Amino acid sequence: MTNAHKDALFVLVKSLSKSEKRQFKLYVGRLGVNADAKFLALFNLLDKLKAYDEDAILDSGIVKKSQLSNLKAHLYKQILISLRLNPVNQSIRVQIREQLDFATILYQKGLYKQSLKILEKVKSTAIEHEEKNIAFEIVELEKIIETQYITRSIPDRARELTSEAEHLAELNNITSKLSNLSLQLYGMMLQVGYVRNDEDYRKVTEYFDQHLPEYRLDQLGFREKLWLYKAHLWYSFLIQDFLSAYRYANKWVTLFNDNPEQICLNPVFYLKGNNYLLESLFFVRYSSQFRSTLEHMEAVISGKDFPRNDNVASLSFLYVNANKLNLHFLEGTFKKGLQLVRIVEYGIAKHRQRLDQHHVMLFYYKIACLYFGNGDNKSCIQYLKRIIQNKSMKVREDLMCFARVLSLVAHYEAGMDYHLEVQLKSTYKFLLKMNELHEVQREMIKFLRKMGSIYPHELKDAFQELHDRLKVYEDHPYEKRAFLYLDILSWLESHLQGRPVADIIREKALAMAR
Repeated sequence: MTNAHKDALFVLVKSLSKSEKRQFKLYVGRLGVNADAKFLALFNLLDKLKAYDEDAILDSGIVKKSQLSNLKAHLYKQILISLRLNPVNQSIRVQIREQLDFATILYQKGLYKQSLKILEKVKSTAIEHEEKNIAFEIVELEKIIETQYITRSIPDRARELTSEAEHLAELNNITSKLSNLSLQLYGMMLQVGYVRNDEDYRKVTEYFDQHLPEYRLDQLGFREKLWLYKAHLWYSFLIQDFLSAYRYANKWVTLFNDNPEQICLNPVFYLKGNNYLLESLFFVRYSSQFRSTLEHMEAVISGKDFPRNDNVASLSFLYVNANKLNLHFLEGTFKKGLQLVRIVEYGIAKHRQRLDQHHVMLFYYKIACLYFGNGDNKSCIQYLKRIIQNKSMKVREDLMCFARVLSLVAHYEAGMDYHLEVQLKSTYKFLLKMNELHEVQREMIKFLRKMGSIYPHELKDAFQELHDRLKVYEDHPYEKRAFLYLDILSWLESHLQGRPVADIIREKALAMAR
């Protein structure tokens, strides 16, 4: 039996809404000959199945085993054609492609004038909506047709098309280089997280400087500026320059606010820009601006003009709830934040097909921190186990490392220290393997290791000593990232003052409120 998550056709069928299924059956039934088609019978069977079961398909008698692969491929194609015809999926990008297809058909029939007329019109639409890759394809087809459809204006037309092609090619080349750079930096972030030392910083900076193309800002359009800001944003995040990250994330969002028509055309980039703006505000602890930005994003998403599709719905769930959790961390309202746990768990189950593993694990880490701040260490440990027991290293390495450190602290707090020595050794080896053993982590492990030999009346002095050792790293260019994942200093201060950690963080948030 094939795993449902691995069978592309089954996943596609299950992703269809009721209206999309109804349209597919109408599309198939447009010709009476399709009423009893095998692919429709297969569709109806897959729609009823709760899990993909190849034996059930073969037992139904719809198709023989030797024909199943071809029938599934045919059904997959017919569903995609039906979805393409759905008005919901008729984005400007699809409409431009459709017009280009029509023009190509007319050209192949030798109807050059009609083809050129469509191309001229759709080219303007493509450029207007920043679809410059398609615009370049259109110009190339125009050049081909002009060599066969001779007119008196061919010299001027040739110069015009050549100039357009060169301009579009230059902008597309800049965009390609910037998008490549942005993607590589994003990959670095997902793999190892922030720079860990001077060597990491040098490597990232050299890579960024070598791959950033030359450009003049006043000659760049919306699309080129968008990729430029993305590249700078990821570089800023990697080197932990969060003020710079805020500036470029703000430029990104402002770019959309200055071009509101682009929000509907590129809702994913709009959502991502706002998410990174919120993330940078979280790191610089600007809580009032964080709250207003989050509320504005939610208002735009819920607006009647904002696009609705499965991908946008998944990203909206991801970014809204991740940042709602961050807001509770900023303000120290851990108990109030617990109401989000059920919402997040439900959303993960609902959108699992479209959420990557890293973001799911990030949710688990945030929930673990929520329980830790609320003093529920056992629940914290349960969520951290989901990360630690994840054997695939597709999750960001630094997230795996800090999950293990937080797990040690939570075990100590919960009084579950009977296996602490084994966990300490395991965590120490893991951190060494990942090259993640920093001074903050080293001090934490050293502290936890000697806890068993410290008398109760010596505990306060031990906590104070660790606090003094760690305080010097709070603004260290590389060590400070430990405090982004776990507010260790507030935890220590809660022990020194005999108060809940949530109260300490909330007081700091109020003192820093801007």
